[in-house]
Amino acid sequence: MSDQMFEPKNDLEQKLLAAANGELDVDDLIGGLLDDQVFMPVEDEESGIEGFQRSIHARPLVVQDEEGVHVLVLFSSPERAKVVMEEFPKFGGGLLADFRWVLEHIDAGAGVTINPGWDVGIDLDTETVAALSQQLAEEKGALQ
Repeated sequence: MSDQMFEPKNDLEQKLLAAANGELDVDDLIGGLLDDQVFMPVEDEESGIEGFQRSIHARPLVVQDEEGVHVLVLFSSPERAKVVMEEFPKFGGGLLADFRWVLEHIDAGAGVTINPGWDVGIDLDTETVAALSQQLAEEKGALQ
């Protein structure tokens, strides 16, 4: 995939590209992720109707890294997910969600990868995900 030109399709992709080119500090990119929308591949259920989810419990695509850490696979847009959907054919569906919502629902101790298979993306280790989750919890606490 890396030989294709990466044409940004949304605000998140513009920020990812700017960070990849050294024009945006990675900490600023990570700090702004809470306000971005991501695409989460989810496993298709056998419903007889393509793209129709019967349950409200979507199973996201989670892989294990070399250390055995669970990593949630996300993309900056549905188009970016096509490369991975070929590798994981059960995950033909997906949903757009605010990254903030993803953090509220992610398992503790998990990492996140955005745009695997592309040159323009980011990997968030478990510590970074935990710090963002903590930041989100503090923001929610301040609002109440």
